[in-house]
Amino acid sequence: MQTTPPTPANLLGGSPAPFRANLADAARFWEKRRVLYNLILAAVTIAWIAFTWPHFRPAMEWPSLLPLTGLALIANFLYCAAYFVDIPMQRSSHTAAWKRYRWALWLIGTLFAFVLTNYWIVDEIYPDFH
Repeated sequence: MQTTPPTPANLLGGSPAPFRANLADAARFWEKRRVLYNLILAAVTIAWIAFTWPHFRPAMEWPSLLPLTGLALIANFLYCAAYFVDIPMQRSSHTAAWKRYRWALWLIGTLFAFVLTNYWIVDEIYPDFH
């Protein structure tokens, strides 16, 4: 008697939906919210600069643009971590509940990025400029 090995979808309790459909659904959800995520982090940075302007004046030079761009790229790279949670959850037996409540993951991740951005500015960047 010959048995077929279980597929990854069956191991997760799963959704027979193809991986591409799950990826497309995840992209539709997460990429629409990436703009708001970036606006929130940009607002934090702009607020720090505006409210402590004399202190950050020396930082407003072209050489400072490269590290700021690097930090923005890192923030967007870390945003992609949501896909590593979303796609397996879509393929699990909890798909319907996940799709109703995945906004909570976005909110928690955005709040974490907000706190991390403030920490980074206060601890790593703010002390460097006098």
